[in-house]
Amino acid sequence: MTGRGRLRVLLGAAPGVGKTVTMLEEGRRLREDGRDVVLGFVETHGRAATAAMVAGLPLVPRTRIMHRGVALEEMDLDAVLARRPELALVDELAHTNAPSSRHPKRWQDVQELLDAGIDVISTLNIQHIESLHDAVEQITGVPQHETVPDSFLRGADQIEVVDLAPQALRDRLRGGLVYPPERIDAALSHYFRLGNLTALRELALIWLADEVDQALQGYRDEHGIEGTWEARERIVVALTGGPEGETLLRRGARIAARSAGGELLAVHVTGQDGLRSGDPADLAQQRALVEELNGTYHQVMGEDVPAALVEFARSVNATQLVLGASRRGRLAAALTGPGIGATVVRESADIDVHMVNHAAAGGRTTLPPLTGALTPQRRIAGFAIALLGGPAMTVLLAMARSPAAITTDVLSYQLLVVVVALVGGVWPALFAAVLSGVTLDFFFLEPLYTVHIHEPHHLISLILYAVIAVLVSLVVDRAARLARAARRAAAESELIQTIAGSVLRGDSAVQALIGRARETFQLSAIVLRREGEELARDGDPSLAGPSAAVPVGEHAAMELYGRDLAAAEQRLLAVVAAQLAVALEHRDLTRTARQIEPIAASDRVRGALLSALSHDLRRPLAAAAAAVGGLREAGPALGPDDERELLETAEESLAALGALVTDLLDVSRLQAGALRIGVSPTDPAEAISPALEELHLGPDEVGLGLEHGEALASADPVLLQRVLVNLLANAHRHSPAGVPVHIGTSTFGDRLEIRVIDRGPGVAEDELEDIFLPFQRLGDTDNTTGLGLGLALSRGFVEAMHGELRPEDTPGGGLTMVISLPLAPDRTERPCGS
Repeated sequence: MTGRGRLRVLLGAAPGVGKTVTMLEEGRRLREDGRDVVLGFVETHGRAATAAMVAGLPLVPRTRIMHRGVALEEMDLDAVLARRPELALVDELAHTNAPSSRHPKRWQDVQELLDAGIDVISTLNIQHIESLHDAVEQITGVPQHETVPDSFLRGADQIEVVDLAPQALRDRLRGGLVYPPERIDAALSHYFRLGNLTALRELALIWLADEVDQALQGYRDEHGIEGTWEARERIVVALTGGPEGETLLRRGARIAARSAGGELLAVHVTGQDGLRSGDPADLAQQRALVEELNGTYHQVMGEDVPAALVEFARSVNATQLVLGASRRGRLAAALTGPGIGATVVRESADIDVHMVNHAAAGGRTTLPPLTGALTPQRRIAGFAIALLGGPAMTVLLAMARSPAAITTDVLSYQLLVVVVALVGGVWPALFAAVLSGVTLDFFFLEPLYTVHIHEPHHLISLILYAVIAVLVSLVVDRAARLARAARRAAAESELIQTIAGSVLRGDSAVQALIGRARETFQLSAIVLRREGEELARDGDPSLAGPSAAVPVGEHAAMELYGRDLAAAEQRLLAVVAAQLAVALEHRDLTRTARQIEPIAASDRVRGALLSALSHDLRRPLAAAAAAVGGLREAGPALGPDDERELLETAEESLAALGALVTDLLDVSRLQAGALRIGVSPTDPAEAISPALEELHLGPDEVGLGLEHGEALASADPVLLQRVLVNLLANAHRHSPAGVPVHIGTSTFGDRLEIRVIDRGPGVAEDELEDIFLPFQRLGDTDNTTGLGLGLALSRGFVEAMHGELRPEDTPGGGLTMVISLPLAPDRTERPCGS
């Protein structure tokens, strides 16, 4: 056998999806086709279906390695190499070999098999891929210590995802097909939660899609294919560094989201010298937004922006381009040629181009300036029309020159002056009037080719040219001012409407108001302070010095950083200040209400306590008093049995009374923060055993499943025992007759968990948190068991030990109480489900 072997990896999102069974099925099929197949290593995990698939396949015996007195079984690499099969089935690619093995990791064993020319089929879970183990830990809370390098995995000849719907996997787990019964509840509540499995499944499919995409790109590069293959939607958003970038990015993200697996890329083109165009602050914010939208940011250099954009889009096999609509007017476009958008559309060929009108899409609102009705661009355009239109009209009129056409000549030049006035305003119009008058006199009035005003009506004509130009310019300027005033009024109305809506949103109104005001007035930053304390800010004050301070109510003020505001803008800012004062008052009232709420809750607790005392303390007091009174009145006439019964009644009643008083004192200490906690490394088994003895619960009444190994919890042993007594008593009381309570322990991440499971009626989901309120029994009508403080105290004790006590539904019916405690230092164990 020559050449390197082929590697096929069966990838799963989680344990139990069927990777090993799929591997064995493929091995059996290939063996039936006549190939030499052996089992190098297979792990059944005690699953009957997997064990049944092993039968009939040749198995290379495992090697036994002694480590610290324990015999560990590993794949016998030398035996497989000596056997030299065509195909070896090797389970659990990420497995860590026993010490003294030739290779520390099983994937290295597989690499040696491949180098020897042996084909290999192996299995792997997504959490064991090196580049993904951090993401998996963030999703599941389970750290991974066994990983396979991406470089090795991406070198595989074939990778397949063995897929199973998350709910189907949970059903398999619940049916005992993945883990033994004692591990099912913990696994369902942690690693195998529906959300976890859905996220892991998506992660596996995305990783495989990236792998397929790299293979596709390699094929295109190898064969010199430059056209776009729409195997996967890639949306490229072109950023100019302007404020419209956020709108474009969000539009691109929506397009990518509508196509399953779509990829978002943002690109900014800079000049060859590396200097950026646009606002660096805006680009920095947009880059952060790209990362929030799960996209990637790219920067390319190129003097020809459209060509650079199209070239980048083709290099990443993009299917769609998103650009902002040009902000140039039609006249400017006609004078300077097509813009970036039009050029990209022409050169994009098979790449779809989206032109987004960012202003209409809701970009930042800014108030139009109060001065300069006509923009400098319009003035420049007016001068350009005068300079270019005058000579062009002179040529046309000279070609049709005749003594009778002088009227036409005059009106033609007058039309040019009006057009220039409409476009550029008064100064370009005056320039056009003078230029037209001189040109008319030089080319069309006798004597020709001289500028000589020898008759009064020629001078009057020139003056009329100028007057008409000024009048038309004034009309245009006034119309422009009115239009700008109308836009400003609309912007002010929008701002005031937004302000009014922001005040109704509560605590977020303050930040929303100053953020909207900063954007509207184009300031570098706004800082809101009250009596020296900074309440909120928007923007970076270090970018510009302070320009003004605006009072907000009686004790607060807005510090403005950036440009000076005009009088009309200051009036509008006063509206913002007034609404900010209302928002601050609303926030202060809300905080006051929150401060009063615990006092009201405490009053409710005291009321409930008085009610409970009047009821629950009365029974043991009455019973003890009756027993003692009976002993005193009967005296010597009382028989030994009756005397013993009365004494037992008094003793039980006084003991119950003492327990109630102890609970009340504990509640008081918890509320006052005076409970003393002695946290130390604690074995939960040492707290479970005395708790069972205290409750006189035997093996028939309690089932144990202790799987925490040598892990120790950071806990107070005495308090932990009291918590377990309360939980076990409740679970035993609510479990059906003859059905035992189950106690299980396990580790999960850096936590040790104790689960007390009953098969009783359970608790409705909307009442789960109510069971922890003091003096609450919900549907429990047994008034002989205390004040209803047991669960309230238990949660208080656990939280005092920096733990958590939470209720969960028991699969199949019932209630599970979970005690989650931090692991003792340096005793962290691997979690279940890993």
